[in-house]
Amino acid sequence: MSILDLTLLSVALAMDCFTVSITSGLIQRRLVLSTMFVTALMFGLFQGFMPMIGWLGISSFSGALERWDHWIAFGLLAFLGGRMILSGLRSDEEERSFDPSRFSTTVTMAIATSIDALAVGLSFGCSGYGTFGSILLPVTIIAIGSFLFSVAGFMIGAYAGKRINFPVEIIGGIILIGIGIKILIEHLTA
Repeated sequence: MSILDLTLLSVALAMDCFTVSITSGLIQRRLVLSTMFVTALMFGLFQGFMPMIGWLGISSFSGALERWDHWIAFGLLAFLGGRMILSGLRSDEEERSFDPSRFSTTVTMAIATSIDALAVGLSFGCSGYGTFGSILLPVTIIAIGSFLFSVAGFMIGAYAGKRINFPVEIIGGIILIGIGIKILIEHLTA
């Protein structure tokens, strides 16, 4: 793959991170640099790490993983989306259960958005990336792209969150469930 091909692949993989980052920024309603940085870093790391896992595991479990990866992504995104919707339905006095600044929430979102990157890693193993050195450039480009799109998404969400006066958690939850359904449909109809 050329640098242009890898960059376009990186952008495609970063779209879920971008969308989830917008949602996180909307929920926080302000720009919290530490949360933005941790979210973008985790999304970038997982987006770069998952293709590496896929590439390493292609020979041993590619068939089994391919049958279940879309269900795993859907389950994680539906779980997070459901939590966001429930959180949005609670009154302000009640404790909100979905908090994008919690590390456990960030890691779960990073895993859920990087399942497709795992599948890309499987394809790398089948398309000429035979050595560890050859896989470093693609995973680095993917990680950097996801990091940058996550920062941009979080900033957009935080900016818009200041101006929106309704429970964005509900819309965010619907978006996450929608992404999960999209992943599920794409894999089931392919």
